[in-house]
Amino acid sequence: MLTLVMVVASNLRAQIVISGQITSTKKEAIGSASVIMKETGAGADADSTGYYRLVTSEKGKRTLVVSSIGYDTKVVTINITDSSLQLNIVLKEEAKQLDPVVISAGTFEASDKAKGASLTPMDAVTVAGSGADIANSLRSLPGAQQIGEKEGLFVRGGTNEEAKQFVDGTLLKSPNFSPVPGILQPARLNPFLFKGILFNTGAYSALYGDALSSALILETIDISDESAANLHIFPMSVGAGLQKLAKNNRSSYGVNASCNSYYLYNKVVKQTTDFFHAPEYLTADGNIHIKTNKTGILKFYTNYGYNHTGLRNRDIDSSSLFTSFENKGVNVYSNLSYRESLGNKWRIDAGIAYNYTKQNVYNKSENANHEQVFVAEYPYKEKNHRIHSNTDFAQARIVLTKKFIPNQAIRVGTEHFYSNDRYKYNEALSTIRDAQTALFAETDIYITNHIAAKLGVRTEYSSFLDKLNIAPRAGLGYRLNDGSQFNIGYGIFYQKPEQSYLIQQKNLGYARADHYIVNYIKKANNRLFRLEAYYKSYKDLLTTKPNVANNGYGYAKGVELFFRDKKTFKGLDYWITYTYLDTKRKYNNYPSLLQPSFATPHTAFVAIKKFFPDISFNANLSYAIAGGRPYYDIREDATGISKIFAAGKTNMYKQMNLSFAYLFKMFKKWKRADFSGIGFGINNVFGTKQIFGYNFSHDGLNRTPITLPATRSYYFGLFMSLGIDMRDRFINDNL
Repeated sequence: MLTLVMVVASNLRAQIVISGQITSTKKEAIGSASVIMKETGAGADADSTGYYRLVTSEKGKRTLVVSSIGYDTKVVTINITDSSLQLNIVLKEEAKQLDPVVISAGTFEASDKAKGASLTPMDAVTVAGSGADIANSLRSLPGAQQIGEKEGLFVRGGTNEEAKQFVDGTLLKSPNFSPVPGILQPARLNPFLFKGILFNTGAYSALYGDALSSALILETIDISDESAANLHIFPMSVGAGLQKLAKNNRSSYGVNASCNSYYLYNKVVKQTTDFFHAPEYLTADGNIHIKTNKTGILKFYTNYGYNHTGLRNRDIDSSSLFTSFENKGVNVYSNLSYRESLGNKWRIDAGIAYNYTKQNVYNKSENANHEQVFVAEYPYKEKNHRIHSNTDFAQARIVLTKKFIPNQAIRVGTEHFYSNDRYKYNEALSTIRDAQTALFAETDIYITNHIAAKLGVRTEYSSFLDKLNIAPRAGLGYRLNDGSQFNIGYGIFYQKPEQSYLIQQKNLGYARADHYIVNYIKKANNRLFRLEAYYKSYKDLLTTKPNVANNGYGYAKGVELFFRDKKTFKGLDYWITYTYLDTKRKYNNYPSLLQPSFATPHTAFVAIKKFFPDISFNANLSYAIAGGRPYYDIREDATGISKIFAAGKTNMYKQMNLSFAYLFKMFKKWKRADFSGIGFGINNVFGTKQIFGYNFSHDGLNRTPITLPATRSYYFGLFMSLGIDMRDRFINDNL
């Protein structure tokens, strides 16, 4: 495989790098500037320190257009030869021009134009302990709970099912591999697929729906900057990929494949869980990006995933029996999006997505020889069952945007969802088909240079539920003279019941949450300070006792602090978060209003990142601390009424993670850029025993803690990129 990558890389076309720093007449870095080559449309954005890097294969005289909000546009003529070009550019401030007010209540933005605000895709890889999972990396932000036994985001008192992910506007139905009890499952998509991240912890845009707590909005890259190949070899993962840029810089394509198996890893690192089939994941993906004209781009992405895990534990209800769990599944996801300027300041964004998921789950009761046994008495008779599920999901979406001067805009759109779920429990088959249509509109209104508003409304109709909802959204921003800003946000949000509930009871409705948010944010000199308070009220949550119904309710309120600093200490990037959360809800089998078992009042997180350019060494540390989580033994009494027979709180959650990468040039004689590295890291350095809750026997006499399969986890391996000098990415994205 390595030989193949080297041969492919040697045929990639050499390109010229144009780089430098963009500053103001006051010698201040302009981190929001963009550089575009007029003849080709190729461009680059400056990082937070004003540095840009534009890669091109063009030769001869070319024109660069440099612009940034609040500064006069500058046109520079250059002559490109065979050598790289260093070009520093100075922009003049526009007279009496102020940056636009950006409504940001409940929203963290991370993109090429907002690097200081939140997390870039590189952060998703380099935040210690994130496992190259964007959702996991966002647990380092305020509002997210430190949940170690289940994948997904738990935001402001909401479950992971209440936080949805969207790719280029369309819903990503299955962002992670299928659940395994007590074990985090990895993300399906590569973080380097994305150039922009909006983490909406509440009061998000009317353009998105069916998410009660939060929306993670991901924007994929356009045309690749360069041709490149990559390879990684770790004990638990081997993979390779290729990204090819066309000679005319108007299209690119790429393929990637990876095989992940924890068989050898589990042999070396002792696991408390008995894996009779170590976790195994196979992934393959492809992408095609085409510029249809100067303003239009067509993007296609497809992903295939296979998973297989088998494990067993001692039966909590018996001293002689075991319970085993095994799942096998495949997932196919495809996304086609199109963006185009239509003239007269109109733009169209359209997309279609399809997701097919097949999962087979086997639960067995076994004897000491691991042979399946059948016991007719409760609760043992419930421990042998099979679940086969197949899901087809499709979505079509179109959004039209009209921009007005100055900075005004209106967006209108519609989307249609189709789902066909087939669920077979042993021999009982259930089928659920639904067609849901949504209409939405939103407008940006700039009242003065200091005041802006965002008003929107969304309506959804589900054919299966036969119910219609109307959800207004609103936001207001007020900027102070020092550039800081106050924001308020409000919105009503609805979500359909999950498949597991609809199978039991078809006569259900939407769950509802009302969001109220106020925040203060200041961003200057490569520092960001953010303070936010919120209140959420829940209505019509799903309850399972005495039967499945929309009888639940609850609330969540809290205060969050975020501070990120890339300026104070040279070459050091760090951020600190604190979350206070007061939440209770009556849902699921809860007999009354309770603090949910996934929520804790106090959470703090520190992330520290340092890149040493002289020795090409990257070091990352993260430390999370959170209060204990509640646990309950909820069972029915003799009269059939749910009651709490035992309750308590787990120990405080504390975990420190470390990760390192040493970068080097493997083929020094090559003219092309190449980058290789050795990565290694350890999670839970101090070996703190993490207890996330307890499982109780049916009579309440026994309980077992929910813990990780191993106290610590490690990784070590080699990764390589041919065609891109990744040291620039480490410097630009982290510093």
